[in-house]
Amino acid sequence: MDFAHALARREELSESEPGPLPVPSGAPPLDPELGAALEALGHVVREPITPENLAARQERDAAVRPRPTVRDLRDDGRFEVEELRVPGASGGPDVTLVSARPAGIDRARPLPLLYYMHGGGMISGNAWSVLPRLLREWACALELAVVSVEYRLAPQARYPGPVEDCYAGFVWVAAHAAELGIDAGRIVIGGKSAGGGLAAALALLVRDRGGPAPIGQLLLCPMLDDRNDTFSSHQMAGVDVWDRTSNATAWQALLGDRYGAADLSPYAAPARATDLSDLPPAYVEVGSAETFRDEGVAYANAIWQAGGQAELHVWPGAFHGFDTFAPQAALSEDARDARFRWLRRVLTQSTQSTQSTPSTQSGASSGPGSV
Repeated sequence: MDFAHALARREELSESEPGPLPVPSGAPPLDPELGAALEALGHVVREPITPENLAARQERDAAVRPRPTVRDLRDDGRFEVEELRVPGASGGPDVTLVSARPAGIDRARPLPLLYYMHGGGMISGNAWSVLPRLLREWACALELAVVSVEYRLAPQARYPGPVEDCYAGFVWVAAHAAELGIDAGRIVIGGKSAGGGLAAALALLVRDRGGPAPIGQLLLCPMLDDRNDTFSSHQMAGVDVWDRTSNATAWQALLGDRYGAADLSPYAAPARATDLSDLPPAYVEVGSAETFRDEGVAYANAIWQAGGQAELHVWPGAFHGFDTFAPQAALSEDARDARFRWLRRVLTQSTQSTQSTPSTQSGASSGPGSV
């Protein structure tokens, strides 16, 4: 099935469904600082990705997106960084992981880990480009190791290739925690945009396959729903930097013949999940003026309804990926602060839980537990 056929099929499916959502006439106003930053970027940033221009857009992204070397990432000795090639899924290629940690910390004292998946709509991005910011903002302040996953991109790799790459890397890291100097019992999985969707899918996979349980999932403007038919996806059409045209192109690139299938696996599109119980605590973040707003809000709500824990932030007047385009804006700073506080809280609670375990097992009172 080619892109045009699949897109036409999606429209046919939408038309046949009862009670279609109305197409809204307006969009929420942008935060003034974010709006000014978006205006300064010009129309190119809003140019939608289509089946016809996808290959050219991928080539452009690969040419202009930063890809710092290991030497660059070490930042004059502030960080220990290495590239690892680990076994992939059965029958699949090896997976490249970029592993980093603050320098000067004895590996006999294992660090918590952020296992991170980059954004790029499943069709672009790389594991190296996201690391400078993650290391600068979180690694030193939280004494946190980071592993960034170089998963395969669509359409060269269809589902389940990318998520299986992420799962294989996660399982390998947990099994080799001692040699990496990390605490396998204190791993947070996370990602942004496509990476947020992969993180959510990975949490489901690990739960269902009985893998090593992460202590949290950090879902930043996550790409969760292949159906592309929420109110916000229509409301922000032609407005957001990632709109429903780009979204449909990317999902078709990932799913191929499975695009629009009624029985699509939640490991492909986590919004399809009917059981969100027994998942790690989630941090879900979206903007009020972005395509993924409603699917992110719905995902957090579904976690609550399943008896789980989720912290939801809807940043007023924020578009998709706003803090990347306008990092100095006040709203971007607030978002970074909120992420940091959540990470710190999850890591602190996991430490307290670990420390209380021996006394609990010995029969001594452990005091009130963290929630």
